[in-house]
Amino acid sequence: MRAFVAVRLDDRSRAALRAEIDHLRRVAPDVAWVAAENLHVTLKFLGQVETARLRDVAAGLEESVRVAHAFDIEVRGLGAFPSPSRPRVVWAGIAAGRDPMNALAERVEQALAPLGFPREDRAFSPHVTLGRVREPRRDARLSRLIEAAENLEFGMVRVEALWLMRSDLSTRGARYSEIAVVSVSAP
Repeated sequence: MRAFVAVRLDDRSRAALRAEIDHLRRVAPDVAWVAAENLHVTLKFLGQVETARLRDVAAGLEESVRVAHAFDIEVRGLGAFPSPSRPRVVWAGIAAGRDPMNALAERVEQALAPLGFPREDRAFSPHVTLGRVREPRRDARLSRLIEAAENLEFGMVRVEALWLMRSDLSTRGARYSEIAVVSVSAP
């Protein structure tokens, strides 16, 4: 099964992001927009994982949060990879809370590397993927909307747990389901 480690968003932030996706969808129907219930921050994509290894992965995540404390993140602004002028992935950013989020992602990397999950080649960039452009090309209207929403606020989220998630792909998009939840201690 395909699996990943995530921080889930609260209902208020997901609702605010869903409203923004609805706004963007009118201008960019050729983007595969993420369903509101699937919005999250990916800390690490694991790829294909054998069911027998999931217990070890959950134990590794427990180890990664042993010295971590709950913290807040602010979901703010839109952006795109590789750039707003030529978007492939449209995302909402993480403003406040980037440092503890980066530290948490690094602890997850350290805990899972001995289990055979290779470290990421590129630096971690915390964000919430909102959509993937089906056929990347310049889209001036979408680019303008992304740039205009640079400081749009989507809410504060308390990070109190890591979620080990399963991803099942279908013609109707991805469906995510919880495998394990690992709590982060209160400060």
